[in-house]
Amino acid sequence: MPRPRTEALHDMAEGLDMRPLADVAGVLARGQIAAAEVVLAAAPTIADGAAAMANTIRAGGVLHYVAAGSSGLMAAADAQELGGTFSIQPAQLRIHMAGGLPTGVEMPGDTEDATESLQDTLTDLSTRDTIIAVSASGSTPYTLAAAQTARSAGATIVAIANNTGSALLELADHPICLATPPEVISGSTRMGAGTAQKIALNMLSTLMAVELGHVHDGMMVNVRADNIKLRARARSIVRRIANVEQTAAETALEMAQGEVKPAALIAATGVSADKAYEILRETEGNLRAALARKT
Repeated sequence: MPRPRTEALHDMAEGLDMRPLADVAGVLARGQIAAAEVVLAAAPTIADGAAAMANTIRAGGVLHYVAAGSSGLMAAADAQELGGTFSIQPAQLRIHMAGGLPTGVEMPGDTEDATESLQDTLTDLSTRDTIIAVSASGSTPYTLAAAQTARSAGATIVAIANNTGSALLELADHPICLATPPEVISGSTRMGAGTAQKIALNMLSTLMAVELGHVHDGMMVNVRADNIKLRARARSIVRRIANVEQTAAETALEMAQGEVKPAALIAATGVSADKAYEILRETEGNLRAALARKT
C-alpha cells in the first residue's frame, strides 16, 4: 500500500535540522501557505456541505462534529464559536472528540482507536442530522466508526480528509478532500493539514450562516450581543443597515431585546417589535427579504 501523503517526506526535509532557525521558519511558513491554497479546489464541495448543514438547522436537526487529536481541536473550536457568532442553539450542536475534550495540556493518542463510546453518544442520530467528520489521514478508527454509524442512521455525512481516496471520504455524502502537500515535519498534521482543515471548517460554518440568512453585507446579523464588544458591534450593524444615528440604533435594540435582525428592521422601517418579528418569521429570518417587505 502506498504511503499516505500526510506521512510522506517534504522535499525540504533533508538537512532541515542543520539549517538556521530563520531558514526553517521560512520553510514552515511556506508550507502553511501551500496547505491553505489547496482549499480553493474544494470550495464547491464545501459549499454543498454547508447547504446540507443549513438544511439540518432549518429542520431542527443536530450538527455533530466528530474527530480525534488535533483535528478534534479544530472541529471543536468551530462548533463552539457558532453560538456566539451566529446564535446557533446549543441543542443543535454536539462535539464528539475521541477521549473527550481535553481539560489540561495532555491529549492521549490512543483514544483515536477507542470507538466504544460512540454507540452511546450517537444513539439518537436521525435523518435530519449532519455529521461533520474530520481526519487528516481519512482512516482514523474513531471518526470512521462515527461515519459508519451515521450512514446506518441515514444522517448526512460531511467529511474532511487530507488523503485522496481515503475510507472516510468514500463514506461521505459531501467528501471534502484537502490534498495538502507533505508536512515539513512528516506526519505532524497539526501543521499544514490542520491549517487547511481549520479554513474548511470555518468556511462550512460561515457559508451555512450565509445560507440561513445570518449574514447581511458581510455583517453577522444573528450575533448574540452578550458582552461590551458585541453590544457595540450590534449598534454599529444596526446603524449601518438602517442608516440611522446611534440613539435610534440603541432604541431599536432595546425594543428588540438586543437582537440585531429585528432591531435593524425596526430602525429602518419604523415597524413595531411585534411586526418586525412577524416579518422575520415570514421571511424565515432573512433580513434582506424582510427589509424588502418594508411593512
